[in-house]
Parts: sequence; C-alpha cells; structure tokens
Amino acid sequence: MMNDLLRGERLQIMLTKEELEALDTWRFTKRMPSRAAAIRELLKRGLAAEGFDLAERGSKSEDFGVTGSSSPSPGRDRRGSDEPAD
Repeated sequence: MMNDLLRGERLQIMLTKEELEALDTWRFTKRMPSRAAAIRELLKRGLAAEGFDLAERGSKSEDFGVTGSSSPSPGRDRRGSDEPAD
C-alpha cells in the first residue's frame, strides 16, 4: 500500500494485558485490518476530539492509562481554560 511506504517513523508502545484486549476488541468490532491501523484510527479520532485536556508539566507516562481508573491531574484544556471541558 502506498501509505505504508510513506511511514518512515516507528513508534513502540507498551500496553497492559487489559489495554491490549481493549484495543483488539475495538479493532475487531470496527473490522480494522491490523493493530497498527486501529491505533492510527484511534489517534486520528483522539486528535480530532473536542475538549481534550493538555497534560500538566511533569506528568509521567504511568499517569496515562487506557483501561484503568488512573488519569492525569486535570490540566488546561486545549482552549486554554482551567474549567472542565463539556
């Protein structure tokens, strides 16, 4: 596929068993051809979403999970407001 030839960067991520199961469940539900395609689609959707929070300075990777209840401290949303996004 032509798009594969244009992808020159590789990104490696570590997922918990539960996160991988959630990804695979979503992927199969949406009939995505691969995990990589599913992750690209989720990234596209996430970046296009309204009202997401920016990570606070000093946040650590472990503060961000997919399936767990842990979440980063509330930061400023992309509009620059300290109020929670709708």
